[in-house]
Amino acid sequence: MQPFTKHTGLVAAMDRSNVDTDQIIPKQFLKRIERTGFGQFLFYDWRFDTKGQPNPDFELNRPEFAGATLLLARQNFGNGSSREHAVWALLDYGFRAVIAQSFADIFYNNCFKNGVLPVVLAEHEIEHLHRQVAARPGYQMTVDLEQLVVHDDSGFSAEFAVDEFRRDCLLRGLDDIGLTLEHVNEIAAYEARREKEWIP
Repeated sequence: MQPFTKHTGLVAAMDRSNVDTDQIIPKQFLKRIERTGFGQFLFYDWRFDTKGQPNPDFELNRPEFAGATLLLARQNFGNGSSREHAVWALLDYGFRAVIAQSFADIFYNNCFKNGVLPVVLAEHEIEHLHRQVAARPGYQMTVDLEQLVVHDDSGFSAEFAVDEFRRDCLLRGLDDIGLTLEHVNEIAAYEARREKEWIP
């Protein structure tokens, strides 16, 4: 998993609450067995019309958001079904962090397991950022997991909180498998000891 320490990038604003995982990655695209390749289907039913053509009214299709790596949303982002594919799609599309007032619990947990940082800010801070994106084409921000702060070049700065265990794992790029592999020597020693003690 790719570590997350500090990231500066273009902000794309999705001025919507209650964005669910069925919209993040629709069910018809859950047939892949790899974690990659889902970015092309991100928000598919919103990004494209019934003929498969880009929907010019959808936020992420706006030219000023091309190449965005930070997604700004509102409250209850990632609610609905527990599909981990939603985070895979966001990461594969290019997003390294999602900034919102609140997240659905399972989606929030899945972000940390896949190298995407979910940042929770207060409502007035989210409102301020949406105004900044609307007023400043090309608006960029820095998300700093080491210092637990987000800031821009115009004086805005806001602290956020992350559980220390999750923070450490993301800083070091460790998912569940990576955490287990840190103990590979102890596991091997246990298996060798068990084989001697239990197998005649």
